[in-house]
Amino acid sequence: MLILCRPAEKTGRSLFEQMNRFHIFNALEEMMMNEMNMGSVTLRRPDPADNHIIAELANNRRVWDNLTDIMPHPYGVADANTFINMAITSEINWIFAIEYRGSLAGIIGLHGQTGVFRLTAEIGYWIGEPFWNRGIATRAVRLLTHYGIKELGLLRIYANVYDFNKASQRVLEKAGYRFECISKKAIIKNGVVLDDYRYSFIDDYLTDDYLIPEGS
Repeated sequence: MLILCRPAEKTGRSLFEQMNRFHIFNALEEMMMNEMNMGSVTLRRPDPADNHIIAELANNRRVWDNLTDIMPHPYGVADANTFINMAITSEINWIFAIEYRGSLAGIIGLHGQTGVFRLTAEIGYWIGEPFWNRGIATRAVRLLTHYGIKELGLLRIYANVYDFNKASQRVLEKAGYRFECISKKAIIKNGVVLDDYRYSFIDDYLTDDYLIPEGS
């Protein structure tokens, strides 16, 4: 389930929180100088020039059906421009374009939490339909999970998935996330009441070979 489009919330922060976020922002800016790679999958900063391909991939009912309603549908170039601007300027979301063999294939990001939850983030992602069933999402989730824990200092990353979205559940399981719970009747999407499946990854799960592709 993607929750990457919310605006940053204006909340009062303690000096400790401000220092913690200063460390995270510095780490993010340093990472933005480089790309994250795992095999044929690369994470990079979104660019305004991505607007047309993001709009083309996102304007798909089969993609939108698996996302929250924060993601507009239909989805046009103006929506992509708004999204890219938020992705570049946000102080609470860390969002990346997913490339597969040089082509933009989707979006992934972390939504940082605040206050006592500031060492936790929610991960969300979507892959354009032409790129489904290629293992792209699993590698992207592994890359961003590794970065969130090793570089941003997060202790816990979680994801919410609709009950029918078995493909996304498998992505998370292959990326080392563990099933936590089911929130019954927590969601309404397309007029249908659904259960919400929660998965999480904590820093203790991270191993030295986490970013080594299978079969290497």
